[in-house]
Amino acid sequence: MQDSLFLRAAFSNNTERPPVWMMRQAGRFMPEYWEIKNKYSFLEMCKTPEIAADVTMLPVDLLGIDAAILFSDILVTAEAMGGELSFTQGVGPRFANPVRNQAHVDALLTDVGDRLKYVADAIKVIQQRLNGSIPLIGFAGAPFTVMSYLVEGGSSKDFKLTKLLIHNHPEIAHQLLAKIAKVTVDYLNLQIEAGVNAVQLFDSWALALSWDDYTEFSHNYNKEIISKLNRKDVPVISFCKGSSVFAPLMAETKPDVISVDWNADLLNIKKALPAGIAVQGNLDPHILYADKTVIKDRIHRLFERMRGENGFIFNLGHGIMPDIPFDNVKYAVELVKEYRY
Repeated sequence: MQDSLFLRAAFSNNTERPPVWMMRQAGRFMPEYWEIKNKYSFLEMCKTPEIAADVTMLPVDLLGIDAAILFSDILVTAEAMGGELSFTQGVGPRFANPVRNQAHVDALLTDVGDRLKYVADAIKVIQQRLNGSIPLIGFAGAPFTVMSYLVEGGSSKDFKLTKLLIHNHPEIAHQLLAKIAKVTVDYLNLQIEAGVNAVQLFDSWALALSWDDYTEFSHNYNKEIISKLNRKDVPVISFCKGSSVFAPLMAETKPDVISVDWNADLLNIKKALPAGIAVQGNLDPHILYADKTVIKDRIHRLFERMRGENGFIFNLGHGIMPDIPFDNVKYAVELVKEYRY
């Protein structure tokens, strides 16, 4: 397994071509996903190991990608802590009991390993099915991003309530973040123990923060989490929307890989990082709506830019959108797999 393209690139070793996987690769752009989704709720899919394995394997079987990623959600930690989580079609995640004050924070649990055992069970089923063919990536939501959902009660365009909390009541925000960070460390180590080959920390909404607020309310907790992972032979990928801005700080957390959004020149980011930190990215996912000639041009342009660089994993700057044509995604994967430096 350590000889896989993905793990070699993640540890900044030489590869004959970039490995490819895509965020949200097991998802709504696939008709086969909907065949499963129409039978079960989203949380049922996450919490039933055999179904989570079925969905995880879809891009493995249909796209031939170089790494699988566990089918789950970044908010399972918040639910395990006591958040009353539901998913509604067209609305997204909702928490019926938002966290807005000291009492709400005090009520959240932190010893929740038993409540997340279904994830470890799913990992074991997936690894049986993969049978050593490609690595499996586990993941968790970073504390600031998870906090934003808990405080807002769901998705938000402006994060107004979250920002009010960190600015008016920073001490409460830090208590909440510390609780989430503890759960996240335990959760990622649970995944590593269950057999994942890599882990990714998703700080999806970090871009909502100023530099100072990112440092205080996101970066410091991500650094703590990564420092406490049992990461021997297991690369750690750090992703945030905003990595084109925050990459220098992200490097201080000592990940093996920084996943970069599409707003930056990937080579410039790579050159500015300490030696030994790989980069992942950074095609704008909207390119996958375009004609195949455009897709080919943009992928080859990125590859030519990164020619000669060890430690490069091809991915998108964020997740695949649900209405991107499946054939375009498959074409992009095939382009990557055919490419040689």
